[in-house]
Amino acid sequence: MSARGRSYRYVGPVELKAAVRPDSGGCRISSAADFGDWIAGQSAAELTEPFTFVVSVDGALRLAPRRSEHVACAGGAMVLSAGEISFVREAGRWAVSEVSNQSTGYCPDIGSWSEVARALDCAGLPRPSGFTHKVVFRRCPDCQEHNIVREDDFVCVFCGSDLPETWNVDPTT
Repeated sequence: MSARGRSYRYVGPVELKAAVRPDSGGCRISSAADFGDWIAGQSAAELTEPFTFVVSVDGALRLAPRRSEHVACAGGAMVLSAGEISFVREAGRWAVSEVSNQSTGYCPDIGSWSEVARALDCAGLPRPSGFTHKVVFRRCPDCQEHNIVREDDFVCVFCGSDLPETWNVDPTT
């Protein structure tokens, strides 16, 4: 756990992390001005799809195009949360319309919302009160595969074993 909350290390395919360049990473958004500069550079086509986001361990929001890997957006580092995010223009300003913790590379728990909320507040972005789409990740204690739990069915889709009720994706945290 960090001073802010649980941090998540990358647990996805090793070849994706190996491809991350040291100077890579999503655009750091620490203020409303940062977001304004970044969003002005996005095309109309890009704005129709969600973006990839991470909250870095220093609490900053980082944004990248949707087809970016979360590990690349994070520059290979640990994160406080990760997922997908969409923006909409409302009453003359930008706001978050949808946000999820959907990242199969970091598999953040839904409890990481508080870090996302804090980062969005720092960026001056109106936001929902929680993830608009929650993804529940678990690691199977028997076969070790990562699972997405659907409809509260805590059963491994790979081997049929019961999955734990609490987050357990990264055994090192």
